[in-house]
Amino acid sequence: MFTNKVAVITGGAQGIGLCIAEEFRKSGASVCIIDKKPNPGFVGDISQEHVLREFAEKVIAEHGRVDYLINNALPLMKGLDECSWNEFDYALKVGVVAPFYLTKLFAPHFAPGAAVVNISSSRDRMSQPQTESYTAAKGGIAALTHALAVSLAGRVRVNSVSPGWIDTAYTEYQGADAVQQPVGRVGNPLDIANMVLFLCSEKAGFITGENICIDGGMTKQMIYHNDFGWTLKPETR
Repeated sequence: MFTNKVAVITGGAQGIGLCIAEEFRKSGASVCIIDKKPNPGFVGDISQEHVLREFAEKVIAEHGRVDYLINNALPLMKGLDECSWNEFDYALKVGVVAPFYLTKLFAPHFAPGAAVVNISSSRDRMSQPQTESYTAAKGGIAALTHALAVSLAGRVRVNSVSPGWIDTAYTEYQGADAVQQPVGRVGNPLDIANMVLFLCSEKAGFITGENICIDGGMTKQMIYHNDFGWTLKPETR
């Protein structure tokens, strides 16, 4: 389905990014990865402008174009009590600035029918305490998605995917962890990769500027005391 296509994936050496990369390869695409973790592609910190420039130049020198850009790299998660100025700044650079800048760098080189898919999170609409850096970055990339979709209208489709609980080890959960989700299970990376590849395909040719939440319905289901195996247990001090 993606034979002779070029897919660029940030954070593609592990977790969801690795799964996306593997699925693109299985479908015939050439895959270009950048990750801080050692990998056969490009090793670098995408919070740095010069790293993004070097990576983009390498991709274009080797392939001449980009068909699909998947902005997946993970920002750090720290909250109000402990997150420093530099850490919050870093989270936004990885989660928002880098996706914007890579899209900008590749803009002259996107092939006809190109697509960008940004990986946001269900945390773009809900939160836990002490997660401000991650949540702000994921909310930012969700908004960036529709802005880019409008700026690149007619040239590149831009969408985002917001994963819910995704277990990258493919653990099969039982009991409350599973039944709290309307589909009855915890997600795995293939649930995200399948949507990413669909959004890049011609079958999604009429979809742009959208943020699709893939969370087993968890953000739609209200859970109270004694619902779905969950019982309120007040903290003892």
